[in-house]
Amino acid sequence: MRAFDAVGQRLSFTAGAQALNVSQSAVSRHVISLEELLGHKLFDRSSQTLALTAAGRALLPEVSKSFDRLEQTMNAICSNPNASRPIRLHIPPSLLQHVVMPMIQAFHVEHPDIRIDISSSGVTGLPARETDMAIVFDRPNIDDRVTDLLWMVRVAPLCSPETAKRSTGKSLEQFLADTDLLHVKLDGEPRGLLWSLYARQTRIALDVDRGLAFDTASLAVGYAMAGSGVALNDIDMFAPEIATGRLVVPYDTLSDDGFGYYLKLRPEDLADPTISLVRSWLIARFAAREEERVAT
Repeated sequence: MRAFDAVGQRLSFTAGAQALNVSQSAVSRHVISLEELLGHKLFDRSSQTLALTAAGRALLPEVSKSFDRLEQTMNAICSNPNASRPIRLHIPPSLLQHVVMPMIQAFHVEHPDIRIDISSSGVTGLPARETDMAIVFDRPNIDDRVTDLLWMVRVAPLCSPETAKRSTGKSLEQFLADTDLLHVKLDGEPRGLLWSLYARQTRIALDVDRGLAFDTASLAVGYAMAGSGVALNDIDMFAPEIATGRLVVPYDTLSDDGFGYYLKLRPEDLADPTISLVRSWLIARFAAREEERVAT
């Protein structure tokens, strides 16, 4: 398995052997033995470039994930034999900063013995780095993960009170045409996608190529609060800033753009009692937050 993983990650028997510090012939023998055990070829060796077969493509990510988890558990045991391995949880940065951080603090108070390693990056969908659980910002989709909807996004143009004053007497379309648009970058998506969806739903004409783009919603809203531009963002995430008047919703034109925050994990990990506990706890906390929002 280790030989197959080393060769599959590099698509080279030579590089795989060097990574394992063994001979190329030894690596080749191990891979052949695995292929004979499975009854299927894992590599296409017919051309000059080594390629994974369908069976190899199916097996490689599972083998790699297994080795990653095994290494993580062994490292945890070496550092503290009585401690369980940490749960790796990925959370988008703006959601972590404005919503989930207090939840994590509360969870830690209730379950001090459960260790959580939190990572954050501004990706759309699953992060590139392997995790046990991930809260992702995405549109609804079907994949091989267990998926729980935590929060559907409701967006509206947000700006500073000073910028809002300049909207007096203007239509929404005219206000947006006269104001810098602030974009939030989405991996693999056009720069103006979110504004385009909003313009379509509100049936206005809008040049979505204008303005500035930011890596996170927090940065875009921070720029707007500084007194310049209008950000299209989640009114529930930034409800405290709206309540205190630091942010203004100048037009009552909410939009559901189809994006939301989903909790994703592998089906086999539901058997892990710690992961199952963290999942249930997060779902309950987000459900309680939604009930509070509806009540107010």
